[in-house]
Amino acid sequence: MATNEAFLKDRIDTLFGTNFQQRDGRIVPSSSDVTLKDGAVKVDAVFLYSDLAGSALLSQACPWTTTAKVIRSFLDCATRLIIKHGGAVRSFDGDRVMGVFMGDRKNSNASICGREIHWAVRKIIQPAAESKFKSIKDNGIEIRNCSGLDIGEVRAVRSGIRDNNDLIWVGKAASFSAKLSDVRETGYHTFISKRVYNALADDAKFNDGENMWTSSSIKFAGKTEIVYKSNHWKKP
Repeated sequence: MATNEAFLKDRIDTLFGTNFQQRDGRIVPSSSDVTLKDGAVKVDAVFLYSDLAGSALLSQACPWTTTAKVIRSFLDCATRLIIKHGGAVRSFDGDRVMGVFMGDRKNSNASICGREIHWAVRKIIQPAAESKFKSIKDNGIEIRNCSGLDIGEVRAVRSGIRDNNDLIWVGKAASFSAKLSDVRETGYHTFISKRVYNALADDAKFNDGENMWTSSSIKFAGKTEIVYKSNHWKKP
């Protein structure tokens, strides 16, 4: 059948009329776990988005090969650290990665992961890039990132068509954590929602008795949200 106006209208009518078959998820679902036709999996999870800041400047000032190597290095480190802390990587979007954390220590594990990603960017990727790539050093490019975290009930729904589909994550925690990863505030590179902060274990909140997190606020969906930010990185 041709993909014309009539066909597309019929598809939208079908999709709008879907009755989702929802189930509770005990582990982070992958695409194969969710039925394309009408599947939905509800999870209570922490979502971590980590975004490489300033990649547009990288593309302008550096050869494309340098930009690709820096982005690949960031995503490689971030992915490995997410997995190390018990998270599941479920999305890449350009220079951004999304990790989903479940389990008893999901808030603490995810926040520690965010701080370790910050350390990897500052202590490994930045100095290595300055040493290896003349365009990075000559243009004074600072490689930075921001990680955003939130927790809540989110539904994983499979979207697209056969052989061309992926999961979409429907719920505030997914969208708010993505929003927080876009924050650019000098000195701060890990932002968590108040909901995540309130569930942190002491080892994820304090360093030698000092609270590593500072309260702040951000506008989201027309409301003011209390968030906590940290400039404390952590060596893996």
